[in-house]
Formats: sequence, C-alpha cells, structure tokens
Amino acid sequence: MADPYATLGVARNASEKDIKSAYRKLAKELHPDRNKDNPKASERFSDVTRAYDLLSDKDKRAQFDRGEIDGEGNPAHPFAGGGPFGGGGGGGFRPEGFGGMGGAAEGIDLSDLFDGLFGGGRGAGPTSGFGRRAPPKGGNVSYRLKVSLTDSATRAAQRITLSDGKTIDLKLPVGVEDGTQMRLAGKGEPGPGGNGDALVTIAIEPHAFFKRDGDNLRVDLPITLDEAVNGAKIKVPTADGAVMLTVAPGSSSGKTLRLKGKGFSRKDGSCGDQLVTLEIELPPEDADLAKRLEGWRDPRSLRARYGV
Repeated sequence: MADPYATLGVARNASEKDIKSAYRKLAKELHPDRNKDNPKASERFSDVTRAYDLLSDKDKRAQFDRGEIDGEGNPAHPFAGGGPFGGGGGGGFRPEGFGGMGGAAEGIDLSDLFDGLFGGGRGAGPTSGFGRRAPPKGGNVSYRLKVSLTDSATRAAQRITLSDGKTIDLKLPVGVEDGTQMRLAGKGEPGPGGNGDALVTIAIEPHAFFKRDGDNLRVDLPITLDEAVNGAKIKVPTADGAVMLTVAPGSSSGKTLRLKGKGFSRKDGSCGDQLVTLEIELPPEDADLAKRLEGWRDPRSLRARYGV
C-alpha cells in the first residue's frame, strides 16, 4: 500500500472527519459479507482498513507525512544517515573492517546483508533483518457483530465466537458507531510469521423507540392530558435503565426535555444527552373527558401565524 491517502481517496490535508467518512463508505462497499464472490474486494477491504488505521493515528500520520514511515508503517529509510550503514563519516565501504570497526566483523557471513542492500537474488517483499524475507503472517478474518442500539450507547460487553470456536468478550470502544471496526491482533488465521488479525465490524441494530441523533439519544414519550396540564413526575426509559423526569405544568406536545450524559460516548471521553420529546396522548372517545370540557374553549388563536 503505497499511499494511504490515495487508498481512501482523500486529500493529504483531509480532516479526521473526512478520513472517517471515506473509510466508512469504502468499508460498507467492500465488506466481505457483501462481496463473497469477489476476493479482490476482500483484499481491497484489508488495504482500506490498514490505510485508516494509519491515518486515524495522529502520530503515525505525522510520521508518514514527514516521510519517516511508509504506507505500511515501516521505517521509510532504514539505512539513512550518510554511508550505506549510517556511518556518514566518509571513506565509503571497507569490507575488511565493516565501516571502521577493524577486524571485529571477521568470520561473519555478510551475504544476506549485501543481497538486501544491492539487489541480490532474494527478490522484493517484506524483509526481516538485513534483506532476509520475513515469513508471512496468516490471513485476516473478518466478522460482522450485531450490537443493539442501547448496548452501543452503554458500551456493554459483547460476546463473539471466532472461527476457531473460541468465545471472547469485547469491550466496545468510545465513540462506537455503525461501521466502526475493531482489530483483534493475532486472532486471525495462523501463518509461518504468526497469526493474522480478526477485523470486527460493528453493525448497530435499530431500536423499537430509541433513535440516534449524532451523539444524542432521542425518544418520543407519550404522556396523559392530566400529566401535561397539572405536571407530573414520570418514569423515562434510558439506555441503562429508567429514571424519573419532571414534567412541568402546562407542557405541550413537542416539548423536548434533556437528560445530560445519557447519550452516546465520544472519543474525548464525554457523552451526549438523551432528548425526550413529550407527546400528549388523548384517550379515544372518552365521554367523561368530553363532558368535562363541554362549553370550554381555548381563546388563543394558535394558527394566526400561519395566516389561517
């Protein structure tokens, strides 16, 4: 992966929000669950994920921008600093003493070193040490984890069964949202160079009455006419259990009350709020209520501002 910016299709000065948005769009498009008959899409999905992992890390992104690491996060110039071995002190290469160390290098087989530096017959690809090809890791394994809206708000632990049959509990990260991807190092397929990773994509399921609004959690709450007219203390559902809420006398339908900190977590550690919108629900065909209101009219002209 030469350039993570190009992989995600964003400019080098893209904001964190732009990078996240580009990643989410590509991850949904290329996810293995949607491309079971297209192995190239799975490879591209892995490339996109690696690009996002690098660019979402401020330190690594800065290192890449300065040319210190490549798109894989490896040092870009492992032998920088003057001569071919970083000596910088002139004199070039002296095989008899290995850069001025006298005879300290005698008896050492330097063929691997020379092959790595001067294009010996070992070919291109990931290397370990001086030019020796590193054994490949096993493949990554992708998972799709369905999470309820309330669990995503409270970051409740989620249980997932891996392809090897082992079950683990995951703690959802702060700022979790639909499409968030979690990387479990070493939980992928085995390989000569170690296990690959497990890539877990979070899929947040819709809720019966809660809705997400940015970092806030919304709910429309029905109240009775007498609760609206006289005021009341009522129970309100939240993602982590019911709480008491005070409805002021004379509250109208559409009035929104705020429960601080009862929304979704943010990456800075803070939380959004829960927004409770009151909806007055009248009883159907209530003869007693009709009798009580007989002869009473509200004198206000509520629709005058609409010109009717």
